[in-house]
Amino acid sequence: MTDSGNFVLYNKDSVVIWESFSFPTDTILGGQNLSTGHELFSSVSQTNHSTGRFRLKMQSDGNLVAYPVNTLDWGIDAYWASNSWGRSPNYNLYLNNTGKLLLINNTNSATIRELFRGSSIYSNTVIHRATLDVDGNFRLYSHKFDTKPSVEWQAIQNLCEVKNFCGFNSYCTLNDNQPYCNCLPGSDFIDPEHWSLGCERNFTKEKCKVGKENSFYNITAMDNLNSDDPPYFKASMPKEECSKSCLEDCVCDAALFQSGNCMKLKLPLRYFRRDTALPLRYFGRDTGDTALPSTAFFKVGTTSIESNKTIPTLIPPPSPVVVTTSKKAVMLILVLSLGFITYSCSSLAFSGYFIFKFRVLKYRRLLEAGTSGLIEEFTLGSYSYREIHKATNGFKEELGKGSFGAVYKGTLYKGKIKKLVAVKRLEKVQVDEGETEFRAEMRVIGKTHHKNLVRLLGYCAEGMKRLLVYEYMSNGSLADLLFRAEERRPEWNERVRIALDVARGILYLHEECETPIIHCDIKPQNILMDDFWNAKISDFGLAKLLMPDQTRTFTGVRGTRGYLAPEWQKNTPISVKVDIYSYGIVLLEIVCCRRNMKVDVSNPEEVVLSAWAYKCFVARELDKLVGDEEVDKKLLERLVTVGLWCIQDEPALRPSMKCVVLMLEGITDISIPPCPTAASPM
Repeated sequence: MTDSGNFVLYNKDSVVIWESFSFPTDTILGGQNLSTGHELFSSVSQTNHSTGRFRLKMQSDGNLVAYPVNTLDWGIDAYWASNSWGRSPNYNLYLNNTGKLLLINNTNSATIRELFRGSSIYSNTVIHRATLDVDGNFRLYSHKFDTKPSVEWQAIQNLCEVKNFCGFNSYCTLNDNQPYCNCLPGSDFIDPEHWSLGCERNFTKEKCKVGKENSFYNITAMDNLNSDDPPYFKASMPKEECSKSCLEDCVCDAALFQSGNCMKLKLPLRYFRRDTALPLRYFGRDTGDTALPSTAFFKVGTTSIESNKTIPTLIPPPSPVVVTTSKKAVMLILVLSLGFITYSCSSLAFSGYFIFKFRVLKYRRLLEAGTSGLIEEFTLGSYSYREIHKATNGFKEELGKGSFGAVYKGTLYKGKIKKLVAVKRLEKVQVDEGETEFRAEMRVIGKTHHKNLVRLLGYCAEGMKRLLVYEYMSNGSLADLLFRAEERRPEWNERVRIALDVARGILYLHEECETPIIHCDIKPQNILMDDFWNAKISDFGLAKLLMPDQTRTFTGVRGTRGYLAPEWQKNTPISVKVDIYSYGIVLLEIVCCRRNMKVDVSNPEEVVLSAWAYKCFVARELDKLVGDEEVDKKLLERLVTVGLWCIQDEPALRPSMKCVVLMLEGITDISIPPCPTAASPM
């Protein structure tokens, strides 16, 4: 450990083979570089140093830029930059031992720009550090041994400039020069104690009826709100017409009227703020203009969901101060306080006695009934057929139909709380296990919890009736999103995010569960979208139900034509690699926004997507796969290459799901795949 704080590992010849300065987290110290392509990531909180919500990247174009995490390096997501872009690809961020924060040329160590001049005199009693803080601001601190650390410089003066500072569907505003987070109209905080999680809709989303939205929704207007969210529609029109247009538009959740232009937006909303003096920015640079005052219109439902959530603030309000002016007043306060304490203690003692007695009686009754009553809180729910029949109103509203049965919309009630669910009615499943084995298996499946898996809430097993109860997903399936020709295709960045969501969900099933689970039917119809358009895999419990041996087993053909791995037809043992193959087909469909089999094409080579993709890959003509769409070419090549590796004939050649995720994230290099001879419809 050097005096600078660098932890260095040497080999036997005293040559450095590893040092902590090459792998910064949220901080660089005096004498340390942040080299080209590397990033700082903020912490979750002052006490939790896991990866937080913001990142600072030293880009290859020479620009030092701050973004929210889980965003690409796009100007629309940047909220601060050093404005040194376009000069040299060899810049480093460097903090010297006197506190100077510099951008230097890595080739000749020449100073290109000073972010903070600092001192020219070195002192061995002062330590400097530059940190990307929890709130997203980049600050330079100095530490002296006998005093508290002080801030020497900070990148941003107004924290409302930090994009995604307040989370989804909320906006930042200043109160006494301090940032506050409030929910946008029609939403409440997901968790009032953790405002960074953002807000969610607090009213019921009705079915879309074009031109009749005003019967279900009202418009709420707010002045002086600005946003950097990209609109899906922009046109010139009067303010009143902008409000009416959003109300009657099924897709519109909010509209922003500014300088005679109406911009329509969809949930989730990320970059709202209430401050008319904030500068307009493009790729982290000030444009020289300030954001013009604008009016925002929000669509709010007439049917609200009960909510008592309060609005948190970053700084708690000051506590009231009691001022005493005489000994008489002090004595009065003491007497009242002692009386109140005595009364409170007596009340608590009596209440505790009666509560204890009530709980003991209740526990005895539960023991007599043969159950502890606590299992239901922590395990998968078991429902009667009558309960599910009532919840679905006699299986009235069908959401979809698959190879193993139909899915119906239902509503379960727990007291006054209403929860929407999706009920899958298994019609073609032959269950050979007994009642005890089936229930035990469902409880194992119920332990799977991941943000990219549709949650299995419960089941029904009465006689030959088998039903599964899942959480309700409001935005349909990935197939609806990709293959509906009459609507616009999802944006490229959105498709990349969805591909990663699906990969992480499969990784959890394969490697992070107590027992590996083979899905057996990965396809766009089984990938559903939640309220915030996050992708979640559904029906992941079906493979567990049909195949008790989760790692390797013989079984009949399961799945959907076009997504089946070759080993299904070879009577060989099935492993998790069948899911890898199906994911490869789905990944190519996500990239190209078309089905694997498409007969209505002018070129016969384009009928089978997997075969066409390999031909374009070999010919270095990947642009043909996305047409005229503007995409990141390097990222396009990476996604297609991963897809081609996943659909190899031999299971041993296919990567594991962990390797797939690492390749998609750009962490692992990818070699050139051989020709996938099985790239044809099954």
